[in-house]
Amino acid sequence: MADSSFDIVSKLDRQEVDNAVNQAAKEVATRFDFRNVDAGIKWSGESIEIQANTEERANAVLDVLKDKLVKRGISLKAIDAGEPKLSGKVYKLGVGLKEGIAQEDAKKIGKIIRDEGPKGVKAQIQGDELRVSSKKKDDLQQIIALLKGKDLEVALQFINYR
Repeated sequence: MADSSFDIVSKLDRQEVDNAVNQAAKEVATRFDFRNVDAGIKWSGESIEIQANTEERANAVLDVLKDKLVKRGISLKAIDAGEPKLSGKVYKLGVGLKEGIAQEDAKKIGKIIRDEGPKGVKAQIQGDELRVSSKKKDDLQQIIALLKGKDLEVALQFINYR
């Protein structure tokens, strides 16, 4: 019998992120507390740019974006928000998007699987993802439950379960 396996990845659904940004922009444009404060949110290349006339308003726009991302099923671990910086008369805040599992994080996840998971489960690092394989499907289910219970710095998805 062949080994069962699944892949651990950290990917973003770009369409859902785009929808969340558009919804946040619409809410910022119509909300009373954002009127006449030069607040806005838009794509800037591969990241999202937030601007407002005060630092507090920029953080409030970020909170609106986070709320929209959560409602669309995007983990907040996948965004990397900086601090608002004064640029001319407005504060700008860059929000980066994190995809892929970094080498150090992949090694940590592999160590967790080896140390705390069932015996006979193998984890291989393949670029920016991990392949976990075992002879028993029940062991793979235990690994998924184990990793969901851990508080890791990356948003994980489990795909290609076979």
